[in-house]
Amino acid sequence: MKVAIIGATGLVGNTFLKILEERNLEITELYLFASKRSAGRKVNFKNIEYTVEELTENSFDRGIDIALFSAGGDTSKKFAPIAAKKGCLVIDNSSAWRMDGTVPLVVPEVNSAAAFNNHNIIANPNCSTIQCMLPLKALANKYGLKRIIFNTYQAVSGSGQKGILDLTNGLKGEAPENYPHPIVNNCLPHIDIFLDNGYTKEEMKMVNETRKILELPNLPITATCVRVPVINSHSVSITAELENDFSLDEVRNIFSNYPGMILVDSPENDKYPLATDATGHDEILVGRVRRDFSAPKSINFWVVGDNIRKGAATNAVQIAELFKNIIR
Repeated sequence: MKVAIIGATGLVGNTFLKILEERNLEITELYLFASKRSAGRKVNFKNIEYTVEELTENSFDRGIDIALFSAGGDTSKKFAPIAAKKGCLVIDNSSAWRMDGTVPLVVPEVNSAAAFNNHNIIANPNCSTIQCMLPLKALANKYGLKRIIFNTYQAVSGSGQKGILDLTNGLKGEAPENYPHPIVNNCLPHIDIFLDNGYTKEEMKMVNETRKILELPNLPITATCVRVPVINSHSVSITAELENDFSLDEVRNIFSNYPGMILVDSPENDKYPLATDATGHDEILVGRVRRDFSAPKSINFWVVGDNIRKGAATNAVQIAELFKNIIR
């Protein structure tokens, strides 16, 4: 399989390489692309040194089978159709194609079948959306979903290296360059731009992407997304109102046995999902499972996931793995 990584020198691009090596996807040829500024850099993969090339309109004239994109929406909008037209399957990590009706939006543990209804472009969901889909799909399968409330606590790595630098430099007393306010000692209820409806673009991503992935276009959903001074791994508090009643023991059993999730739910022993425990892992941690007494048939739980691995790179590689027996 001939594989290309677009945005190979970025935070997610580097993680693509790490995940591909860990999961040992069969790669016969590897091509690394980035901007003109990053071209010429040397990158090691499986003890072989590769040179990063500048991405151009001719980059896909090599019979590339799969391209993992993580170079921003503008790059994806321009180059994904070029790659797709040349027979390359694009798995795109930006928001460029997620709500396109002709492009599947895929979390393999949730809706893998949707990936095969593509026109050579598949979208990787937003990082905070991905980690919430596993427990919500598990609940939807058993009880049905009536309403969802998201409150996210998102790590600075979700902003890439510039977000990490704002936190690390801020700890040294330096002013922020990425965020509008210092992230040190702060929680910023502001991720992406504000829209006319009062929500941020990040919040509406969670609303719209959840509906698309779960195939529930009219599901009532609200979200508040907050940036917190944590390096890596997003945490999300979810309240889900269900169509049918449930027992907590049954829900815990469902969560425990759902692929890609680990139940960490022993509050009497101070055991619950933590960002430090999720970092470096692909599994989604779920805990603080409890009944919401403010509404009938409602449940609260806490979800934590590594936003760079499962929230971006690993999910994209898992999508690629769906095609490993088709593309040789």
